[in-house]
Amino acid sequence: MREAGPDSWFRVEGLQEGVSRIYEPFVDPAIRCNVWHVRGRDRDLLIDTGMGLRPLKPEIARLSEHSLIAAITHSHFDHSGGLYEFDCRLGHAREASLLARPTRAGVTAEGYVTAEIFRSLPNDSFDPLSYNVRPAPLTGYLDEGDVVDLGDRVFQVLHLPGHSPGSVGFFEDRTGLFFSGDVVFDGPLYDNLYHSDPVLFRESMRRLKDLRAVTIHPGHFRSFGRAEMLEIIDAFLAGERRAAGADQRGG
Repeated sequence: MREAGPDSWFRVEGLQEGVSRIYEPFVDPAIRCNVWHVRGRDRDLLIDTGMGLRPLKPEIARLSEHSLIAAITHSHFDHSGGLYEFDCRLGHAREASLLARPTRAGVTAEGYVTAEIFRSLPNDSFDPLSYNVRPAPLTGYLDEGDVVDLGDRVFQVLHLPGHSPGSVGFFEDRTGLFFSGDVVFDGPLYDNLYHSDPVLFRESMRRLKDLRAVTIHPGHFRSFGRAEMLEIIDAFLAGERRAAGADQRGG
């Protein structure tokens, strides 16, 4: 397998309302996460950071010269791998220890990051079986009721446990933008990982039915509207869309 070129590891898509989607095209679509960059007047917000296989910070510098708040929706490897690159690192306290002292088992990469998930490798010496997330101790915590203020726009933090203990989402009331992480996306939903709680997952799903979101930017796959979010939630609550055999795997 050939190494991907230094300038091709990430793809960047500019969307509406100051939002850009960044992703790793050489990683299996079912595994790579959506990295979201949100531009504000005084500072920008980065939501999730990919696998950390190539430097993400230069990509962000091309988008904006603003100071940056890097926040993760949860600690799993596909969302937290690049967090170590940034000075401001925010997440939920329930997953702080995993980020400060990551292990393959602790970030669910064991048995999940294999050569088969790559179309190209990040470098010639990369060994998928020894991959691990780098330590990224949080510099601050996010919890229910907190806000992330970018100067001209404010995001409410929602604690949505179930997929993981510290899963959070970010909601902008003015625009109806909701960054959901892995709580809801258009694919099989994981409520059976090593630290998942299926009961709490269903409670978080029911809560989202009351959220007046307009556009959902999820942790994986494509964005969608509120009507489709409700369809996904209802299907999951009815016993559909649950990822099978995921107890040892992450998302």
